[in-house]
Amino acid sequence: MNVVISEEAIKVLREIGLTSYETRAYLALLEKGVMTASEAGRQGGVPYSKVYETLNSLVKKGWVTVEDGRPRRYYPKSPYEALEAARLRLEDIVVEWKHVVMDELQPMYKRRELREKPVIWILRGEFSVLAKLREMLRETKNELMVAAPMWSNDFLEASVPLLSHLRDSGISVQVMVTNDCSMKEVTGIGEIRVRDNMFGGGVIVDGREALLLLGENETSLVIWSSHMGLVKFARDYFQYLWETAGNIG
Repeated sequence: MNVVISEEAIKVLREIGLTSYETRAYLALLEKGVMTASEAGRQGGVPYSKVYETLNSLVKKGWVTVEDGRPRRYYPKSPYEALEAARLRLEDIVVEWKHVVMDELQPMYKRRELREKPVIWILRGEFSVLAKLREMLRETKNELMVAAPMWSNDFLEASVPLLSHLRDSGISVQVMVTNDCSMKEVTGIGEIRVRDNMFGGGVIVDGREALLLLGENETSLVIWSSHMGLVKFARDYFQYLWETAGNIG
């Protein structure tokens, strides 16, 4: 090949899913525009015994198109068009992966999880906290307790659609907020009560796991746990605060 291609470009093509021979053949076609199989093999350094298999694979993956004739002639597709096709295929594959993971593997994990071993995690970063929070909400079966101080509003707002869905599914949803919370944000997501202030907040799901947001004016520490003693303490404390909180209005 006469054209110089960066190592980064070659690396990207390999990561997208092209083999070494497919990468060579496609780059050769990009350089020349159109070639027969034997020409593409010579230009790209693909052995003659592998060139038809390589080009047919590129056609199947959407990187090359072929024109019938004697001999057949191969054309490279637009790299952007081929990338978009690869992205769509990957999205379809991920959907299939998700079905298998959620329907078969995740239940296995839940059945085999050793609950007798206390589990306590410290979560770092907003994305990690939100991911864990959404996972907990999706797995709620019977009861959800939420204590949301003003500085945790970002987490509360991100959870409103799921909270509304849980309420509509017949799950008991109790949400405790501070007076400075906008009632518009929480209206309709469950039974709401108000307190003057709260040191920290959290989410308790079915009395089996808790996500605790600790801090006074901002989140300073986030803990997730399935430790039954800790979860029971958190639930009992929530119930105490709930009984002494006021109703909206």
